[in-house]
Amino acid sequence: MPFIPNTDADRKAMLERIGVKNFNELITNIPEELRFTQNLDLPESLSELEISRVIQQKVQNNKSVNEAISFLGGGANDHFIPAAIDHIISRPEFYTAYTPYQAEVSQGTLQAIYEYQSMIAELMNMEAANASMYDGGSALAEAGLMAIAETRRNKILVSKSVHPYYRQIIKTYCHGQKTKIELIALEQGITSLSDLKSKINTDVAAVVIEHPNFLGYLEDVFEISKLAHDNGALFITSNDPISLGILEPPGQYDADIVTGEGQCLGNPLYLGGPYLGIFASKFKFVRKMPGRIAGATTDQNGRRGFVLTFQTREQHIRRAKATSNICTNQALNALTATVYLALMGKTGIEEIASLCLQNSHYLAEQIQQVSGFELAYKSPFFKEFVVTTPVAPANIIDKLIEKNIFAGIDLSQFDYGLDNGILIAVTEKRTKQEMDLLVELLSNFS
Repeated sequence: MPFIPNTDADRKAMLERIGVKNFNELITNIPEELRFTQNLDLPESLSELEISRVIQQKVQNNKSVNEAISFLGGGANDHFIPAAIDHIISRPEFYTAYTPYQAEVSQGTLQAIYEYQSMIAELMNMEAANASMYDGGSALAEAGLMAIAETRRNKILVSKSVHPYYRQIIKTYCHGQKTKIELIALEQGITSLSDLKSKINTDVAAVVIEHPNFLGYLEDVFEISKLAHDNGALFITSNDPISLGILEPPGQYDADIVTGEGQCLGNPLYLGGPYLGIFASKFKFVRKMPGRIAGATTDQNGRRGFVLTFQTREQHIRRAKATSNICTNQALNALTATVYLALMGKTGIEEIASLCLQNSHYLAEQIQQVSGFELAYKSPFFKEFVVTTPVAPANIIDKLIEKNIFAGIDLSQFDYGLDNGILIAVTEKRTKQEMDLLVELLSNFS
């Protein structure tokens, strides 16, 4: 079968039915200079066996974190994943990424979602959580839209310490509504309270921060929360779920909407996705929450059951009034997070967070001993920190890849003015020997 199964006769009949002579008449409104006219020069077709070999050769060019020592972070971290997780989620009744729209016929799926929501709400110390979003960035952008709908204001203050990619997503989401996005400056790697005070007013719908932030440092969340609420704005945070094993949860500092990237909860790095967007809020905002919420109930015979308690039906019906166009969720990734949280429990999450904290501070202390390498900021951090380097970060990163070490993220590509900065992340998986090896290799650049 050809890639497009329509025959020439099929296409001719369709063109005649809609009243045009050929395909080009369908695209007359597209300027000639924007049309792709080059010959694709595709290779000859291959058999299934041949294409399998080609794909396998290409796959071997990827370097897995299981074959290397990874100090990469920035929203995607190399955490330990217990073997039981893959075994459980691979069961045939679980192994689908699709959530049925008529979900009441799938009680197992709804119960898994309900358990996920319950665990996320408890972890974040929030009153309600939804069935999950697509990833951490889109969850944060949806939170911004939700704040605009709730406050009927049209301006959002976003800390520059929020992930640069997340900031781009917020900007894209808010573009159609002509929402004003204003950045809050940084001091010592965290949100500048003085700059926030100068910019916040009663026109602001929300103040958005990340905690720990993209650079790894801890924000003054209690003071930022107070400043937001004193001006009638909502306080929105993006949190690392693992950090909540030792840090105060968002509910403790009166966050209104809480988001996060759930990749760290048992999901592999997956070469960049699919990931898991966490979304929770105070209960009073639940009817404007995007996505879907599963709830527990009883049927007419008193038997416990699960239903989709809330979902913004305007997404499916009255689309002009929709506050979001998110209609489904990352079901398999959310299930993975549920299994992970159930296996780890409160003490397990606390232990993992403590190991991340201890490992990162050990490595930071050792790197400071190397001539030419310094910590960029003095602010407290959790598992990530910024190091300034005596040579271009790209040189260090490229050289260490040859040693099967992912040294970190080159910050010169972002808007922090850190042309000689590397963002280093340290999880519970990193051993003392691995960290000492990194320090030894860094000394070759001093």
